[in-house]
Amino acid sequence: MSLPPFLVKKIPKQENINKIRALIGDPSLHTVCEEASCPNIGECYSQGTCTFIILGGVCSRSCAFCGVTRGTPLPPDPTEPGRIAEAVKKLGLNYVVITSVTRDDLPDGGAGHFAKVIDELRISNIEYRIEVLIPDFKGEISALKTVLDAKPNVLNHNIETVPRLYSKVRPQASYERSLNTIKRAKAQGGRIYTKSGFMVGLGETKEEAVYVLYDLKKADCDIVTIGQYLPPSRAHLKPPRFVDPAEFEEYQKLGEEMGLRVFAGPFVRSSYHAAKLEGILN
Repeated sequence: MSLPPFLVKKIPKQENINKIRALIGDPSLHTVCEEASCPNIGECYSQGTCTFIILGGVCSRSCAFCGVTRGTPLPPDPTEPGRIAEAVKKLGLNYVVITSVTRDDLPDGGAGHFAKVIDELRISNIEYRIEVLIPDFKGEISALKTVLDAKPNVLNHNIETVPRLYSKVRPQASYERSLNTIKRAKAQGGRIYTKSGFMVGLGETKEEAVYVLYDLKKADCDIVTIGQYLPPSRAHLKPPRFVDPAEFEEYQKLGEEMGLRVFAGPFVRSSYHAAKLEGILN
């Protein structure tokens, strides 16, 4: 299946990737840019930005769209929070995005580790703006509260796709559980911004995509990202269609009319230009 011209991106320069890795200076730290085979890696790395992925590089779930390694994860590394803070300092970042693999093997789903990373970043620089992209923690309210109590600036949890496609795309997740994660975060997190994102081109209809926007608005979500699904390898789901840029513009306009802040486009991902998007709320 050949890509349309608007989905063709230049191959990232290896020198930019090497430069970021050298600045981080810690080969054991993971970035979602590399682990998930993100198409924006060259652009983001050339701008000196990246999204850190904590709790290892092995996920306990098997979502059909994701390029992260699946299997049995290792125990959390207690030195990781400090090493993340050091890497962020070396990169000179002011806005930090932290995500993780899903850790259903841990009693709190890794929530305590998220909190430790946030705490270390605050110790390093109280002025950091911190966004966390969290898993659903199996719907455990106490785990969500652990992360919120650490006071990130933005809490992101991706809805990923429309309800009808969950059994195919996210068989170990729940659409309602993901919506509730966002709703509870806003209810418990005070002034925190909530954020979510989903992919199109997986077989959903336009009506179903708009339905998700309505649901996110009802869940009190502030920011929504919408991007084209692109398989990270030939072994992953093939996209039934490539969404025209005009359709992304339509979703963005409809979402904004609902009162959402929407960032939509073929290459948009949940943490793509995250600092720029969060900044428009201030």
